[in-house]
Amino acid sequence: MERIPILKLGDTLIVSIQGDLEDQGVLALQEDLADKVVMTGARGVIIDISAVEIVDSYIGRMLATIADILRMLDADTVVVGMRPAVAITLVELGLSLGGVRTALDLEKGVALLDHVRSTPR
Repeated sequence: MERIPILKLGDTLIVSIQGDLEDQGVLALQEDLADKVVMTGARGVIIDISAVEIVDSYIGRMLATIADILRMLDADTVVVGMRPAVAITLVELGLSLGGVRTALDLEKGVALLDHVRSTPR
């Protein structure tokens, strides 16, 4: 199984998922991101899913779980690039991705992270 690359830009990690995710790939990504956040001290993570065409209920729950794990490690998560069809499917499945911040694209995701970090907790 090929690992998804995780790029570091300042105190932000950027993950660009370049195809549909399988269950094992999401579990590996969860572990890799948690390790990388601890190793680098990253304060934000952007997960770009613009190339993902299908998000099933398991993948949707795992994105929410990843955001929860990273929040416990003091990193905020933003999912960017969600296609309209993916958003519709998630709503139809009854998944709200509670606690997961979303933005239309990478630029807006970075701005959202900056805004979240500048707001006192």
